[in-house]
Amino acid sequence: MTEASSSAGPGSALLGPADVRRLAAELDIRPTKKLGQNFVHDPNTVRKIVSAADLTPDDVVLEVGPGLGSLTLALLPSCRELVAVEIDPVLAGKLPRTVGERAPDLVSRLTVVEADAMRVTADRFPTPPTALVANLPYNVAVPVVLHLLAELPSLRTGLVMVQSEVADRMAAGPGSKVYGVPSVKLAWYADARRAGPVSRSVFWPVPNVDSALVAFTRHAPLSTVDRKVLFSLVDAAFAQRRKTLRGALAGWAGSAAAAERLLVQAGVDPGARGEQLGVGEFVRIAEASSP
Repeated sequence: MTEASSSAGPGSALLGPADVRRLAAELDIRPTKKLGQNFVHDPNTVRKIVSAADLTPDDVVLEVGPGLGSLTLALLPSCRELVAVEIDPVLAGKLPRTVGERAPDLVSRLTVVEADAMRVTADRFPTPPTALVANLPYNVAVPVVLHLLAELPSLRTGLVMVQSEVADRMAAGPGSKVYGVPSVKLAWYADARRAGPVSRSVFWPVPNVDSALVAFTRHAPLSTVDRKVLFSLVDAAFAQRRKTLRGALAGWAGSAAAAERLLVQAGVDPGARGEQLGVGEFVRIAEASSP
């Protein structure tokens, strides 16, 4: 079987390396660092991603940055609908034609939304997405995931490909050296875990960093506390990692004494540091600060 005819399932022919380069040349596209564009050209990799996403036939998938369509073509047989959010107008315009050529029986499942995933709003989606599956630009991966989880309560699961170090931070738990702001903010919405490495060789151009998959599942709301209050607290706690919480939260709370009072009220040691606290403890501090 040739790469051009590699099948992801009924009616979908995946893109191989030659296909990706041909499409890019046809569109006069040169992958840009600004948009974090690294196109996946390996059919086996996109098959593995779809398998790891554990989709159901009723899922409405949200794909961010579909690019030339490598992952899109693999996802379409496994979901009810797919909404692709693409910021590049040339790529957004080409994607439906590529799907029409390579998966004609599935093109009706595809909707392309030309938008910035960092700013896209729920009203742009014809059907509320239930699963996020995407190869995310390295430079905006965490903000995109957090924005989409906040904007789309319908999202229940996610599987994203990100820079390996970012994957570590997203999935880290308290006490880890890489545990920080992304870890806590993602934990506010969902349970996250690393779901495996991705070889550099499956991308064009080959990036100078390693990649990994992060899977997450949304959990029930942890609290009714204002998310903005909680996130500002988390930002303050990690802004000066070497300081104890009493000192690190002094500006946020109004003074070191006020920070200590809130911490004691929340049952948290004022001498602890931010990296020692789980999201539940941050929630208790935020709740103690609320009128």
